[in-house]
Amino acid sequence: MRDDTHTPFEQINRGFTATFQNGRLSVGLVVPIAQYGQSPVPDIEGHLERVQQAEQLGFKAVWLRDVPFNVPSFGDAGQLFDPFTYLGYLAAKTTDIALGVASIVLPLRHPAHVAKAAATADVLSGGRLILGVASGDRPEEYPAMNRNFDSRGEAFRESFEYIRAMGTTASQIENRFGKVDSSIDMLPRPSGSKLPLLITGSSRQSPDWIAQHGDGWMTYPHPGVAQDRVLHDWQTRLTTLRQVPKPVLQPLYIDLADDADESPSPIHLGFRSGYRPLVQYLRQLEKIGVNHVALNLRFSTKPVEATLDGLAEHVLPAFEQGT
Repeated sequence: MRDDTHTPFEQINRGFTATFQNGRLSVGLVVPIAQYGQSPVPDIEGHLERVQQAEQLGFKAVWLRDVPFNVPSFGDAGQLFDPFTYLGYLAAKTTDIALGVASIVLPLRHPAHVAKAAATADVLSGGRLILGVASGDRPEEYPAMNRNFDSRGEAFRESFEYIRAMGTTASQIENRFGKVDSSIDMLPRPSGSKLPLLITGSSRQSPDWIAQHGDGWMTYPHPGVAQDRVLHDWQTRLTTLRQVPKPVLQPLYIDLADDADESPSPIHLGFRSGYRPLVQYLRQLEKIGVNHVALNLRFSTKPVEATLDGLAEHVLPAFEQGT
């Protein structure tokens, strides 16, 4: 059943609380905030200034990705920079916008390094980190790091459990990644009660496991009423498993047209339209239980700065608290 009472989400840290409100939708942006529809490799000139512009305009979060290698067949090299190094840089150059990662590929990294780097970024940013995690979907990266692609589901789960253990006092865990007992400790601790961990897609886990262990869920757009069914299943599962309400995030590629009423036409994982149909679509997502949409401007056909200004003027006000 749906949470029609809009019970508040757990307040894990500053970024999580500002980005996710039950019954409300907020808007963020995928980094790089750039146009690169004709190339897998973005031009990142002005990348920092665009993140700072996004913060000034009122976007709630920016989302980095974990792309160790440029895989030509995949067609997207991400933001080029290592996500944890880039998180530290953005933490020093911004003050309020949440810093998300969608998502760290856990089987390709040792979880001790992930836990240490993530807690560091969280503390240095004043509690603005939101850490998405995933099992990975680029098979070519696995032999490059001498990892087994077929066992990534088990590796993801054990890495997740290891990271959770590192955020506790008197940590104890033993699995394929190592053995930790209370004789050693990992510092710094996350700024809040724990690292906010959002699970992407299925990550080769059961829906029940995701609902029980994740602090939220990142899902992909689904056509028509399919997204409603996906969200209904998520909310029902949380209730059945006696879990607290947990937020849902989805990405959306957009190309904002000059004509405010231009009808939607499909692009990869999204659409081109005027701002009024976009607001209508986002309102529908809010109604069915999506709490945050990360807009990707890769296929934008007009200057990115103009698109950001247009979104801030016509779209963000529709989703401000109290509107």
